[in-house]
Amino acid sequence: MMKRYIEQAEQLFMPTYSRFPVVLDRGKGVYLYDVDGNKYLDFGAGIAVFALGYSNKEYNDALKLQIDKLLHTSNLYYNLPAIEAAEKFTKASGMDQVFFTNSGTEAIEGAIKLARKYYYKKYGIANSQIISMDHSFHGRSMGALSVTGTKKYREAFEPLIGGVVFAEYNNLQSVKELIQENTCAILMEPVQGEGGIHPATQEFMEGVRRLCDQHDMLLIFDEIQCGMGRTGEMFAYQKFGVTPDIMTSAKALGCGLPVGAFAARDEVASAFEPGDHGTTYGGNPFVTAAVSQVFDLFESEQILDHVNQISPYLSEKLEEIVQKYKCIKEHRGIGLMQGLEFNIPVKEIIANCLNKGLILISAGSNMIRFVPPLIIEKEHVDEMITILEEVLNDIGQD
Repeated sequence: MMKRYIEQAEQLFMPTYSRFPVVLDRGKGVYLYDVDGNKYLDFGAGIAVFALGYSNKEYNDALKLQIDKLLHTSNLYYNLPAIEAAEKFTKASGMDQVFFTNSGTEAIEGAIKLARKYYYKKYGIANSQIISMDHSFHGRSMGALSVTGTKKYREAFEPLIGGVVFAEYNNLQSVKELIQENTCAILMEPVQGEGGIHPATQEFMEGVRRLCDQHDMLLIFDEIQCGMGRTGEMFAYQKFGVTPDIMTSAKALGCGLPVGAFAARDEVASAFEPGDHGTTYGGNPFVTAAVSQVFDLFESEQILDHVNQISPYLSEKLEEIVQKYKCIKEHRGIGLMQGLEFNIPVKEIIANCLNKGLILISAGSNMIRFVPPLIIEKEHVDEMITILEEVLNDIGQD
């Protein structure tokens, strides 16, 4: 059955993904099942999306209730779920105003527009500069690609939007050297995800904030992957005690529904005027009902406490793996956003793990990324480690 579905899909879908030969059908807790009934322990969570795991009853019930009430109205009108979600989002993030989008990429687009509009309104300068980071990843639209500091993603689609330069991550001097009179913002991930699971240093986070204050620039944090509890705080910047002027969110914000957001301080958000930005679907009652329920479940199920309890165990077990296998170069990460950097390509390792019932994802060609649902227990970490070691032993990597 699975082979037939895959053959059909290859005829119908544009060739933009190198998919693994599995057709997933349903999920329960931290496990996924394919159409043939095979079971997989999921340590990818739909690329850090399913923070609450699969088939959470309270989450599903909230969506079923909203389906029967109202799915969409457009932003020509107000709706109650969006108001409730906005209140919870701003309280959790420390921001003042929020704009709901359909994706993380759109959140980045909105953040870029807001930063440039703020600078234009304040100084009357339209051609402002944004400093982003090498090896960063912010999305695949033309604007988001423009601030993505990985050349292979950008070069086929140039020319992109101008006025973007790239500094070296965790190198404050590199940032200083790029600042010009028309620099309006610095954009960065507190923990780089696609770029290889690189957490920012405390010194760098504080230093970038100081530079923004000194030069009247806005600080934008991309929390699309590292936010929503993955580091043990609701948002990663809270772990550093450094607050941005604009921040973006998505992925686990909706725990499966397509929703993102960008938020800002009042002074910055007020730069937008009616007509400056918009979306047909963003912030509709259905997706914001999900956002509202996600925040409620984070609180009632004490998700942040659980991440802080279980993540040291995952880190400890990954450190043990590093010591056992010479093919592994380094372990790094924070909370339940961890990675193993190998001396070899990891695609075969990930494929063999999948064959043994373990879903892992990469971050670049030599990095395995561990971003499981935030509800995992020690038994799941042990199960993952057992399968990973079996695969490494089978392919002769010691």
